[in-house]
Amino acid sequence: MLCELIKDHPDFRRLQSIDGIVIDLRYVGIDNFVGRDLYGDLDCGWLHHEAAGGLSDAAAWLSRHYPGYRILVLDALRPHRIQEMLWQYLEGTPLRMYVADPARGSIHSFGMAVDVTILDAQGKEIDMGTAYDELVEKSHPALEARFLADGGLSRAQADNRNILRQAMFAGGFRGINSEWWHFNFGDPNIVRQTYLRID
Repeated sequence: MLCELIKDHPDFRRLQSIDGIVIDLRYVGIDNFVGRDLYGDLDCGWLHHEAAGGLSDAAAWLSRHYPGYRILVLDALRPHRIQEMLWQYLEGTPLRMYVADPARGSIHSFGMAVDVTILDAQGKEIDMGTAYDELVEKSHPALEARFLADGGLSRAQADNRNILRQAMFAGGFRGINSEWWHFNFGDPNIVRQTYLRID
């Protein structure tokens, strides 16, 4: 289904309808690894209603356990056409490992994945050790123990990532090994096989 038609589809929910989150979609504008506005006039402020419910639960958990903290949504629905653009942009580079092959499909394109971080009570992003979309090994959750041991990550930075994971896990999301900010809702294989992809 085309992204332009999503507002009329019952399976999807607007991000603005979710309490306890702040929205700053980084592919609108230049604050992303491509350095340009990829979404333009596309309305990408949506999630599948299942993932939206999970994000609401995650935000409520965070508010209960860390009063004043809020989830900042950096990316949510990413149309398949944008996924193809990211794949092409990284052609010939080792950084392609950070972008799902469009032939297989990104879970973002089904509205079942989010990129998130946390804002503190003053509205400032807490320190995660690397920036969002910083495509380096230090961003890998799977390598945190190594970076903690050699001083590449501080205990406070690792603890902040763990707070984010706890909140997202409480909402039913699961992370991936290579990006601390990315979380999927549901089994990716089932999502790809049975959910509606947004083009």
